[in-house]
Amino acid sequence: MNKRMHWDKIFAHKNDNEKSWFQPYPATSVAFIEELNLPKNAAIIDVGGGDSRLADTLLEKGYTDITVLDISAAAIQNARERLGKDADRVQWIVGDILEFLPSRHYDCWHDRAVFHFVTQPDNIRRYTRLMEDSIQPHGALIIGTFAEDGPEKCSGLPVKRYSQRMLTSILQSSFEKIRCIDEKHETPFHTIQSFTFCSFRRA
Repeated sequence: MNKRMHWDKIFAHKNDNEKSWFQPYPATSVAFIEELNLPKNAAIIDVGGGDSRLADTLLEKGYTDITVLDISAAAIQNARERLGKDADRVQWIVGDILEFLPSRHYDCWHDRAVFHFVTQPDNIRRYTRLMEDSIQPHGALIIGTFAEDGPEKCSGLPVKRYSQRMLTSILQSSFEKIRCIDEKHETPFHTIQSFTFCSFRRA
């Protein structure tokens, strides 16, 4: 089963309370975005946004240029159905991040829990170059990964775990750290997952 089929199966058949990553309100992501003091028309992309509630929340807060990219068409369909007519206010892209060829630059790139699925060194370099090329100079990157004491797998797939220092080091050639935190995410089934969450400024 390829990656797209793997994630389509999950998003087509699992309810929110069966997805370990589900958050009814994406508080950490929203806090990181709001502290950037972006204008409401800033171009924001949520990579791996799937059917998360971040796009809903950003729309409610008045942001007008939101893009959601996910490998799973099923995830995006879930989000579109939930948003109803407001779905037309979001640009939706179905695609693998490692094959993404953006036609524009972004003021804020948000990635909660995609980067840690990119485990091969060549692909890590490819993804970091993509962010370097796609984020506006002085634009922002917000990224959340499993921490060093986080899960070794998610949804049956291996992940690469990061400390604050490791994440900062791998991005330091083009990004200046704004801040990092350690986060404990409580899953819908009341287990705890350790995350590293950081924001950076494009140099």
